[in-house]
Amino acid sequence: MINFSRFNAVKRAAFCCGMAAVAAISAPTQAQETPDTTGWFSKTISQTKDRLDNIVENGSQEVYLSGYVYHGRHTYTQERIRELNEKAWGLGGGRTLRNDSGNDESLYLFAIRDSHFKPQIMAGYVYEWVWNVPKTPVELSAGYTAMLMSRQDYFGGVPFPIALPVAGIGVKGAKFMASYVPRLSSNKGNGDVLLMFFRVEVK
Repeated sequence: MINFSRFNAVKRAAFCCGMAAVAAISAPTQAQETPDTTGWFSKTISQTKDRLDNIVENGSQEVYLSGYVYHGRHTYTQERIRELNEKAWGLGGGRTLRNDSGNDESLYLFAIRDSHFKPQIMAGYVYEWVWNVPKTPVELSAGYTAMLMSRQDYFGGVPFPIALPVAGIGVKGAKFMASYVPRLSSNKGNGDVLLMFFRVEVK
C-alpha cells in the first residue's frame, strides 16, 4: 500500500509550484492576446495560468488506473528482472481538455508502486496529438508529458522534473495509455521501462 505520509507539506508544495513551471516550459504555444507592455516572463506566467485554468475549469474529470510496468528483457538481466516489481498498482486523477486544434491537454496527479516496491508520485502536464481512425470512434494519440516525480531512490524523495513520451489508443474519454522511460545507462542492470495504464473519464 502506498504510504502518502512520507511526502510532507514541503514536498507537496514543491509539486504544486513546479507543475506550473514545467507546463510553462513544455506547453505548445498558442495565440494569446497579451499587452505588449509586459515582458516575456510576465507573458509566459500569464499564458501558463490561463492554460492551466482552462484545463481545470473546462476539462473532463478522469481517473488513472495502473497495473503493469514492463522492464526491457534486452537491457535487464533475468536475475535483475526477478528482483523488480512489475505489478505497478496505482491510482490517480486529473482533467483533460480537447483544445481548439482537436488535441488533448491534461493535468494529473498519479501514484504507483515503483520497480522497488516503493511509492512513486507524479504530477504534471500532458500534450497529445490526436488522430481519428476513419469510420470508427477509435482514436490514436501521441505526445509527451512534463512532470515532477518523487521516488525514494532519487534525491531522497525530493521531486525532480522529467519529460517522457506518451501514446494512447481508445475512444474519447477512455484510453489505454503508455509512457516509455529510455535506457539511461549502458549497464546491463539498468534498462528501459514501459509503464501501461488506463485513463477513464468520470461524470
